[in-house]
Amino acid sequence: MDRILKGIMRYRTLDKKRMVEQFKQVKDNPTPKAVFFTCMDSRMIPTRFTETNVGDMFVVRNAGNIIPHSQHFLDELTTNEPAALELGCVVNDIRHIIVCGHSDCKAMNLLYKLQDSEFASQNNRRISPLRSWLCTHAMSSLDKYKQFELSDFTKPMLFQAETPLRKFVAYIDPENKFALEDKLSQINTLQQLQNIASYGFLKKRLEQFELHIHALWFDIYTGEIYYFSRGRKQFVIIDENNIDKLLKEVTRYYS
Repeated sequence: MDRILKGIMRYRTLDKKRMVEQFKQVKDNPTPKAVFFTCMDSRMIPTRFTETNVGDMFVVRNAGNIIPHSQHFLDELTTNEPAALELGCVVNDIRHIIVCGHSDCKAMNLLYKLQDSEFASQNNRRISPLRSWLCTHAMSSLDKYKQFELSDFTKPMLFQAETPLRKFVAYIDPENKFALEDKLSQINTLQQLQNIASYGFLKKRLEQFELHIHALWFDIYTGEIYYFSRGRKQFVIIDENNIDKLLKEVTRYYS
């Protein structure tokens, strides 16, 4: 708390006046452009690495940047993540949803360990809300990872996009640069796009191309950010060499 309170005092000195002016500018007419789902990891600071500002994004954070599939609920509006989707995309008419995973994700590292049946047992779940959360809502990602492992980490994977009839192919870490847990993290990030599309209240918007879903992945040790390119079928680093191609792809797929 000492660090937090002193930080607030620095904010009062350095940033408060400027931020209040920004709050006034967007008070009556905020126009956020994205709902941004990411992990609660303390190393993830999405407004910093996207250089976004007051009023630009709705940010939703949890363990593992997971959006539970609607099949897990008798009523699809009974948990935080779909409520956030409705608030952002229906109430505020935001047209873009972004899911951002990252390297060395502690939730994904734990999910990887849940391949061990004893570690994932009911008794162990009862004493760990985190294990229970992952076993309930992230096993589809782990199952896909296991399929990928059987292919010796080389074969392309198939994911559902905005509708059951729209699918995309993904080559996960084709250069084999990342740890096994990071490969799982990338798979998990793409799996969330399919989970988002499972909600009935978004169905019409997705079918009519009024709502678009994207995947980012952040390497916390290099600071590099990757965008999943459906055209190139893989996560592509966002840099000076790729930005023009990625902007053209976004315009082509999502305009």
